[in-house]
Amino acid sequence: MVIAKLSGAQSLIDSLQKEGVEVIFGLPGGAILPVYDILYESNIRHILVKHEQSAAHMADGYARASGRPGVCMATSGPGATNLVTGIANAYMDSSPVVAITGQVPRTMIGKDAFQEADIIGITTSITKYNFQPRTVAEVPKVVKMAFKLATSGRPGPVLIDIPRDVQVEIDEVDEVEDNHVKVRSNVSPHPLQVKRAVDLLVNAERPIILAGGGIILSNASEALQALAELLLAPVATTLMGKGCFPENHPLSLGVVGMHGSPEANKAILEADVLLAVGCRFSDRTTCNISDFCPDAKIIHVDIDASEIGKNRLVDVPIVGDANITLSKMYEMLTKCLVKREDSLWFKRIQEIREECSSIEVFSRDDGLSPPKILKEVREIVPPDTIVTTEVGQNQMWASLYFKAYKPRTFITSGGLGTMGFGFPAALGAKVAKPDVPVLDIAGDGSFIMTSNMLITSVNENIPVIVLILNNSMLGMVAQWQRLFYNRRYSAVKLVNPDFVKLVEACGANGVRVNSLDELKNALLQALKNDVTTVIDVPVSPEEDVFPMVPPGKGLKNMIFNALKTSSILTKRSSKAPRED
Repeated sequence: MVIAKLSGAQSLIDSLQKEGVEVIFGLPGGAILPVYDILYESNIRHILVKHEQSAAHMADGYARASGRPGVCMATSGPGATNLVTGIANAYMDSSPVVAITGQVPRTMIGKDAFQEADIIGITTSITKYNFQPRTVAEVPKVVKMAFKLATSGRPGPVLIDIPRDVQVEIDEVDEVEDNHVKVRSNVSPHPLQVKRAVDLLVNAERPIILAGGGIILSNASEALQALAELLLAPVATTLMGKGCFPENHPLSLGVVGMHGSPEANKAILEADVLLAVGCRFSDRTTCNISDFCPDAKIIHVDIDASEIGKNRLVDVPIVGDANITLSKMYEMLTKCLVKREDSLWFKRIQEIREECSSIEVFSRDDGLSPPKILKEVREIVPPDTIVTTEVGQNQMWASLYFKAYKPRTFITSGGLGTMGFGFPAALGAKVAKPDVPVLDIAGDGSFIMTSNMLITSVNENIPVIVLILNNSMLGMVAQWQRLFYNRRYSAVKLVNPDFVKLVEACGANGVRVNSLDELKNALLQALKNDVTTVIDVPVSPEEDVFPMVPPGKGLKNMIFNALKTSSILTKRSSKAPRED
């Protein structure tokens, strides 16, 4: 049905509004100006960024905090290419982002016109799909398809590249019904595979659940907790899964992997059945894959069939939505299993906790050490606080020592490891959840990369808190150089600005603290502030993140200081006998 004669730009904005878009993060330029002219009179809020990379990260943070697609927009050429890092980040972490770029007129495409870049070719490998509508009539269907693709199955970014002449051209536009756009996605698991998995779990003596980011994306946290409590199975998470299972729960083991918790890394090696849900067995989770759960039967649940068997061969593959699959497993298990109140395996987990708690993790700083800082922060901020992180040591300290209690409250760059992600992601999360405190746990090297977004946070009234663990170093690189390159510090020492003065020059609040008491007072005040507050915390440049699994080693080789491997993780414990 023809609804009107519209320009391509008007059709785009109308289509975005029909998709429920309330905010766009972007920066205008010549090739996207017709869209911005229509945007001027729309009900969509536009947030002006200081660099297009931050627009993509803000859209990403918005999506992860809200569960709705985030939208970013840029002009052609350098505007579009500046989005690329943020798009790649969203792709690696399965975040639903719709990126819109302007393009030179159709007649100029491929002729090296001013500010032309083949953004379709550039982003093909880092998007679920990308579109370049060549007529006005295509625009509504392209927008509908983009949002469907971004949110269906395994979520991810989609790009729409619109030539400038398509934006200004006027033509008849048809109404696009939701049921006219078909996207294939396997969400219901095969019942026979679910039955095979349940049979393994019923007969397991030492079951463990490995929960990934797919739990959060499918809103499966309640189903996960119910299943874990029914089986009395401990739960370890990947970095992307952190928060999907409350880390103050008796069955929580914390994050597993290169900088995982000792109890998670030890317990998972003793499992006889591993139920892995919504994870991809990444190298940072498994470390040396040949040493990962060598004696366990593996059940792998994922909505993306291409992930199953890609990194780790499994015994029971299940393609399906995590929430639906876990719910079906729970329903089937309740018919053949009585809820366990105690077990020898659960007692063994308590022994592992005690063994690991006796390990002294090496720290060079007796005062403001990052573990102490982050434990203190957890005590101060409300339980529903959304935490984002930058990338590097700060990220791993946060993973280890800041406990997450709810899904969508711990947002980090897992797959791509993008420095500069945390601050704009925090701003995007705050836009999505304005009534919830948002805290970016940062390193000085990472924060400085997108610190120009301080201006946006002030101008657009997006108050967040930034905690900089300031060691005047590219900390993680320096740690590797310290441990594995004979302390040859090549290009890692930073000469930073005075962060307090920098922050204040942008109109935000800046404070430097030198004790835990000062940190507590600064945080309590920051939670009351109506403008972004940056807390600069000097920490030792010699501080390392421990525990750690050295490169090329397995989880059993986790080290706790720079000199030796812990014997607790390498010795074999007696396996708990089976209980019926």
